[in-house]
Amino acid sequence: MPEWVIWLIVAAALAVGEVMTLSFFLGPIALAATLAAAVAALGGAIELQFIVFIVASIATLAIVRPIAKRHLRTPAQIRTGTAALVGSRAVVLERVDGDGGRVKLGGEVWSARAFDDEETMEPGARVEVLKIDGATALVSN
Repeated sequence: MPEWVIWLIVAAALAVGEVMTLSFFLGPIALAATLAAAVAALGGAIELQFIVFIVASIATLAIVRPIAKRHLRTPAQIRTGTAALVGSRAVVLERVDGDGGRVKLGGEVWSARAFDDEETMEPGARVEVLKIDGATALVSN
């Protein structure tokens, strides 16, 4: 089996591992394996392939990983859509429990459910949005 095919198999396995873990660790290494596959396809020696793999792994982990992790911690002011609502405050309009209810969130009426099924919030209570599940806000005191 050609060396470039082996590198691509390694890259694919690392990419699958990244999708499963979402750690932003295996993805950059998969990118490095892809670069090593390109070197192998161009006829580079095995030593050169490993050098490219090691240097590219270090470089992508040092450059790409911090950028990706920074994007995970995007401040609420920059987030959009339902992600921007997580962490905001809402007012209970109809009793909210594990089965349902209504809250006023960002000037709109939303269906809501208690994040903890045992918790109950009465009308007028201020609650925090912990998660958005479809069109339902999961809230807690």
